[in-house]
Amino acid sequence: MTRSSGNADGNARRHANDDAEYVIIGAGIHGLSTAWHLASELRAAGRGDGRDILIIDKTGIGAGASGIACGVIRNNYFQPAMRELMAHSVDVWESDPEGFSYHPVGYLQISHEAMREDVASIHEQQRAIGYDSTFIEGARASHAYMRGIFDDWQARGITSVLHEHRGGYANNMASLRGLWAKAAAEGVRLLTGVVHEGFERDASGAVTAVVTDQGSVACGQVVVATGPWVQRQWALLDLPAVTRIKAPDGALHDGALHDVPTWSYWALQEGTLDVDPGTLTDNGGRLPPVVHVDTDEPLHDGRGLVSEGPWGIYYKPDFSFGGVQGGAMPYEIDKPGAEVAVDPYGPLSPDFVVGEDFYRLWTAALAFCQKRFEGRNHLMKREPSGGIGSFTPDSFPVFDTFADNVHFIADSNHGYKMIGVGALVAKELMGQPQALREPFRYARFAEGRLHPTSHSPFPWS
Repeated sequence: MTRSSGNADGNARRHANDDAEYVIIGAGIHGLSTAWHLASELRAAGRGDGRDILIIDKTGIGAGASGIACGVIRNNYFQPAMRELMAHSVDVWESDPEGFSYHPVGYLQISHEAMREDVASIHEQQRAIGYDSTFIEGARASHAYMRGIFDDWQARGITSVLHEHRGGYANNMASLRGLWAKAAAEGVRLLTGVVHEGFERDASGAVTAVVTDQGSVACGQVVVATGPWVQRQWALLDLPAVTRIKAPDGALHDGALHDVPTWSYWALQEGTLDVDPGTLTDNGGRLPPVVHVDTDEPLHDGRGLVSEGPWGIYYKPDFSFGGVQGGAMPYEIDKPGAEVAVDPYGPLSPDFVVGEDFYRLWTAALAFCQKRFEGRNHLMKREPSGGIGSFTPDSFPVFDTFADNVHFIADSNHGYKMIGVGALVAKELMGQPQALREPFRYARFAEGRLHPTSHSPFPWS
C-alpha cells in the first residue's frame, strides 16, 4: 500500500492505490470532523491511528457547501431530535473557539404570532436539556427587549424573541482549516483532485473498494460526506430514487403510502451588504448576536411592495465576508433532482446564484428591522453568491449505514453547523451505537417516525 500525506493547506501527492481501512469521500465539515474524531478514537482504543484513514475530494478542502456557508451556529429547532443533536455540536464548537474560528455571540430568533407557540416550545425543551436561552413574549415586551440590544430596532409584527445565549457563527474556511489541522496531526491522509467514480462490492453487497479516476482504493469502511453531491453516491449503490413515506400517526396519506423523490434541491439565497462590519454593533459597541427575523408583515421599499409575507431573513456582522452578511428563505428548484446540475458549484454556477430579487428583499428587510440600514440598498455586493442544497423528503438529515459498510452523512443542508456529527459517526464506526443518530435513520420514512414541522417559512426549521 502506498501512503501519502497532505500539508496544512490540504494538498497531497496523488496515488492510484492509497488503500485504507477507512475511506471518507468529501473534505467538508462532516468529512474532516469524522476523520479527526475517528483518528482520535482509534488511537485511544489502541486499534490504529489516523494513518488508517484516507479522505478523498475531487477538488479540495471546503470546495463545496461548507466553503460557502454563512457559518451560523444555532439551536432554534422545533424538532426535539434536532435540538439535542445541535446541543452536542455546539459543545464541539465550544471545545476550541480559536481553532475553529468560532464566535460565540449567541442567536436571536425573532418571530411573529403564528410562530409564538412553536418558539415557546423550543425554549421549554432547551431548558429541559440545559441549553441556556431567554424567551420574551408579547409585542411590547419583545420590542423593548430588542431595543435593549439595538436602539434603532423598528421591526413590526413581532410577538416573541428567543435569545439563545450559546451559538453564534464561525468563519467557514478558517474552521475547515482548523479541522484539517487536527486530523493531519493525527496522521490522517488527504488526496485532492481525485474523482470518485464508483464502488467495488463483494457477493454480499458490501463495498470492498472505492473506485476513482486514478485507481481503486481498497477499504473496510466508507463514509459518504459529499453534501449536495450525495445523490451520486446514493445512485451508485442502487439505493431508492423514490422514498415511501407513512404518515406519522400511522394513517395513510390519501388512503395509500405516499411516494416522493428521495432527493430534491433548493437554491440558497445569501449575500453581503458592503459596509464596515462595525456598522452592526449592539448598544454597548459589542458584536451582537446573530439576528433571525420571521414575520408576516408586508415588506415594502421605495419601489413598492416587496413581499406580502410571511418572510424571513438572518444577518450578522462578519469581518471574513467584509460586511453585514446573511440570507433569506431559499427557493425550491423546480425540476427532478437527477436533472439538477450541481456542478459548477456555488458562485461558479450559471444558474443558482442570487440576483436582484434577493438583493431587493434582503435590503428592504434589513431596513424594516433597523433604521441604520435605511437607504443602503445600493451597497449590496453584486459578486456571485449562493449555492444549492440537497434535501431529503422531510428536509431533515439521513445518517445511516447502507451496503453493510457505507455510512451516509446526508445533512439535508443543515450541515455546516453540525460539526459534532463526525464524532457520532466515528463512535459508530468503533462499534458504539449513538442514540442521537437514531431519529435520523432512513427507515423513519417507511415507519412513519417523521420529525414534527413548525410554522417557520424556512424548510429546515
